[in-house]
Amino acid sequence: MLNMLVEGVGHLTMLARIKGKQSLKHNAHLQPFGLLLCQYAGRYDLKYLNKFELASEPLQLSGKLLYCGFYLNELTYRAIPCNEPLEQVFELYQTHLTLLAKCDDIEPILRSYEFQLLSMLGFGLEFDYDAHGEPVSANYSYQYVDELGFVRTEQPQLGFSGAVLLAMAEHDFAKQAVRQPAKHLSRYLLKPLLGHKALKSRELFISR
Repeated sequence: MLNMLVEGVGHLTMLARIKGKQSLKHNAHLQPFGLLLCQYAGRYDLKYLNKFELASEPLQLSGKLLYCGFYLNELTYRAIPCNEPLEQVFELYQTHLTLLAKCDDIEPILRSYEFQLLSMLGFGLEFDYDAHGEPVSANYSYQYVDELGFVRTEQPQLGFSGAVLLAMAEHDFAKQAVRQPAKHLSRYLLKPLLGHKALKSRELFISR
């Protein structure tokens, strides 16, 4: 049983029909991060994977990069509904997975994926405009209010600086001052999609 992202389609659940002398080789191809050319069929929610081959060599991730790859996979599996058309999600995932394999600075890649995924699922935020439609100013502080957006506040400790929000709008997570607020906000926004069950992949980072 496989959960797969299909280019131009979205998240599908498939049952791989593997038998015969080639079964061991085929099993070896069905690994996380693998890019496949495949043929599948089925009119209902469960599809049947009939033929497949490697489109390219699987990405070789190790250490923290591997943990981050597992995180991308688990987040994608948990947040993206099955059998709902999301044509761009494959490209979004593949782009960030490729960036992850080539980069030592992993945190900006994770935040970029989280916020773009939220936008694709209809839960994204406008970081450069406040709840009243006014442009966010780097000179003010803003508090996030559910179902409204960002509202100016005179208590900076309760919210986000405008400069941080403008950086998030550009998916610019290079500065440490942006990373922690962005991490807290993304977790808060993802929580309704993920439910109360903790992500197993986050446990890999504990004490490491």
